[in-house]
Amino acid sequence: MSTTITADLQSRNWTELPVDVTATILSKVGAIEILTSVQYVCSSWLRICREPSMWRSIDMRNLGDPCDMEYDLEKMCRHAIDLSHGLLLSINIEFFGTDDLLNYIAERCTRIKSLRLVSCYCISDLGLSEAVSKFPLLEELDISFCSLSRETLEAVGSCCLHLKSLKLNDRGYRCPKIECDDEALAIAENMPELCHLQIFGNKLTNDGLEAILDGCPHLESLDLRQCFNIHLVGNLEKRCAERIKVLRHPDDSIDDYEFDPDFQDGYGSSEEDDYPSGISDIEFVSDEDDYYEFSDYEFDYEYMFYD
Repeated sequence: MSTTITADLQSRNWTELPVDVTATILSKVGAIEILTSVQYVCSSWLRICREPSMWRSIDMRNLGDPCDMEYDLEKMCRHAIDLSHGLLLSINIEFFGTDDLLNYIAERCTRIKSLRLVSCYCISDLGLSEAVSKFPLLEELDISFCSLSRETLEAVGSCCLHLKSLKLNDRGYRCPKIECDDEALAIAENMPELCHLQIFGNKLTNDGLEAILDGCPHLESLDLRQCFNIHLVGNLEKRCAERIKVLRHPDDSIDDYEFDPDFQDGYGSSEEDDYPSGISDIEFVSDEDDYYEFSDYEFDYEYMFYD
């Protein structure tokens, strides 16, 4: 890159971009970054960040221990939900979701189409069952690494008739061998419109898989990696090959799996036992930003998210 071009980029005033262009750029930034730093850059960015259209999707993705976070993520998330003014379509509250927060979403945002609750151990069967009854338009649900019952999956299926994608991942166990088709049967009997299913590390058997194939006629992709009770042979293998466009076998590569693929291979404990989800620790870095008062903007924004 020439010296002239480099100097031009460095001197460009990014705050003078057209509003629609700026909004598109800022929409690619995570909710945590917007609320803690981006909106403080200038008064025009603050105005854009307070537009309900900016909050149709709320991604509170974080890879740190919520107990060690500098910010109160639940308080921050509630504020983001309020900013959406009911227009929220997609939300990710992995790691820190609770029944109270899920209820807060359900009471204010009934248009939700995508919900991600990975590793939300504080969300109960009752909490999720009550919430999904207010999400009739839900199409995508990720409840991986959550301890939920068959009855809750049945409630999801009966309330969310448009559900197209489900992720119900767990850690795979080779030994001791535990077989359980409860979740598979709940899916098969209550989610007929399902197109995409990822059940990495599930304990289902061939019988459970047969039930899913029977009950989900529109299934296009199926991820069975580390489902060690599944044996794709004979007629079952043929049926999957004919029915499923994208099929991941139990022993397929896990290189592209988004979580740490550690699994239990015996009766002893794994080094990851303190982190049942098997998710790698990645340090979450956030800047401590000062509050800026904009004289040309009437709103007094002193909403703090620190514990």
